[in-house]
Amino acid sequence: MQVEIDGNLVEIVIVYKNNKNIYFRAKADGKLYVYCSKWVSKTEISKLIKKNEDSLSRMLKKVKKEVNTEKYFYYLGKRYIIVISDIDDILLEDEYVFVKDRETLDKFYKKECKRIFEKRCKEFKSLITDVPDYTLRIRKMTTRWGVNNVSKRIITLNSELLKYDFDLLDYVIVHEMCHFYEANHSKRFWAYVEEYYPKYKLARKRLRDGLE
Repeated sequence: MQVEIDGNLVEIVIVYKNNKNIYFRAKADGKLYVYCSKWVSKTEISKLIKKNEDSLSRMLKKVKKEVNTEKYFYYLGKRYIIVISDIDDILLEDEYVFVKDRETLDKFYKKECKRIFEKRCKEFKSLITDVPDYTLRIRKMTTRWGVNNVSKRIITLNSELLKYDFDLLDYVIVHEMCHFYEANHSKRFWAYVEEYYPKYKLARKRLRDGLE
């Protein structure tokens, strides 16, 4: 069974279960799985898919992006195809990254996060007036790009920022440093951000849109 979703033909796999409700799940194989009772007809399923076309399309795109991410290495705004090779070091060449294994690539990523984030933070600390001394922490976060614990003077940056270009990393750094002036997101806060990063609205949009 195939159904058109957002202009694309998607194969539908129906899995019969003893459940009252109908559930949808997009999987890495590009198919949409439907879990329902055996009393639900294909016509009903088609109508439900059409009714929820937008949300199902987003679901399929999200899974596709996750699958593609496993094949690629994102670094400072550029996407590299991962090539496992008999090589002692990491080599970034054109659109490829040559590396002996994923563990080595992960170690390189963490090392670069520390090196680049610390360097950019140091540069902006010298530009933004009256930023106090603080501790920089780096970790992967799922819902936030950065956090400033003003009382403890700890700025935490999302390690995922290394996948984006310097402009977006710089925006998040400026954003968090400006919280030393204003702990909230008032008009006054955004005025501070705009002073040091005039195109902050564009940066916010690009971060919401995610990687291509």
